[in-house]
Amino acid sequence: MDCPSEEQMIRMKLENFEEVKQLCFDLSNRKLEVYHTTNVAGIHQAIHELGLKDELKGTEEAELPVAGDDEAQQRKILWWVLGINFTFFVVEMTTGWISSSMGLIADSLDMLADSIVYGLSLLVVGSTAIRKKKVTKASGYFQMILALIGFSEVLRRFFRESETPVFQLMIIVSIFALMGNLISLWLINKNQSKEAHMQASAIFTSNDIIVNAGVMVAGILVYYLNSKWPDLVIGGLVFTVVMQGAFRILKLSK
Repeated sequence: MDCPSEEQMIRMKLENFEEVKQLCFDLSNRKLEVYHTTNVAGIHQAIHELGLKDELKGTEEAELPVAGDDEAQQRKILWWVLGINFTFFVVEMTTGWISSSMGLIADSLDMLADSIVYGLSLLVVGSTAIRKKKVTKASGYFQMILALIGFSEVLRRFFRESETPVFQLMIIVSIFALMGNLISLWLINKNQSKEAHMQASAIFTSNDIIVNAGVMVAGILVYYLNSKWPDLVIGGLVFTVVMQGAFRILKLSK
């Protein structure tokens, strides 16, 4: 499991199994421990149906682990991270249109996609499985629409004359977005939680930092090459990531 959507896919696939008592994810090592009573074959088959290239390592008797960090503190951190992501969605979308930068626009939609994931996690806590799937499906289609709009704009600018992006805004705004994501990552890591959703949030935020760096590099290349192509390339790459996330979320809602 290398992203939050894969973890959510597994959780929603197994939530109707009464024999499943607890799931412990180790995202860095792509490992999942399922604490259950019976029906190991049915549980394994359900996970296998998700197509995540799973492998059953074995089963053994074990005590159910004690709950970890304080839930209220984790909720507070997720709200902060959601707020940071949504704020920079607004900032990058606005400056992206002003500077004619698809890189900033794409990064803003990536921030929005992250906000949807964090908001979804907070919104459906304690809800029924049917409501979770409805909300998940709606967010997946929303992300897909955003990605398609982005791709269409990249293609329009690719085949038609368009302004060279304002590289100064690209670099400056990306630096601030990078600082926001570094703060988010610091808050998440400060919690020192071993629970899956917090580890997943750390991975998502780390990926955002890489995207921010990519937009900054694109801005530098726009300056040196005096060309719009680096900006369009990074924009297309980010929209591809958003689209992949949308497909994962829609698969989760089935």
